Amino acid sequence: MSDSDEAGGERPCSNRLQLLFVCSRNRRRSLTAELAFENDPRFDVRSAGTEPASRIRVTAGHVAWADVVFVMERKHADYLRANFPDETSARPVINLRVPDEFEHGDPALIALLRDAVLAELDSCEG
Repeated sequence: MSDSDEAGGERPCSNRLQLLFVCSRNRRRSLTAELAFENDPRFDVRSAGTEPASRIRVTAGHVAWADVVFVMERKHADYLRANFPDETSARPVINLRVPDEFEHGDPALIALLRDAVLAELDSCEG
């Protein structure tokens, strides 16, 4: 379901892993991911979008803050690498392959995101 897009750098050890979720407009997928993980004591979470009309537009600071960046589609990873090469080379950028066909808060989207993210994080620890 997901694939790692060139994991760069080592993930620092910390009490709370900092996760950034990125989609196009930060209105459905990445915002739902942030909400799905915001109460999990293992993580600090933020979300942003790549498009000018995003609710919150991703910046170099967002990417630098994160231990791991999760994108919904390859085009989001490509955007981050093109615009923030230093920041993306220092941390994993993982493509979850979540299509833009869900509404914000959709229970199916929440389940998909939780399963995919936790599987990716488990594979990083092994």
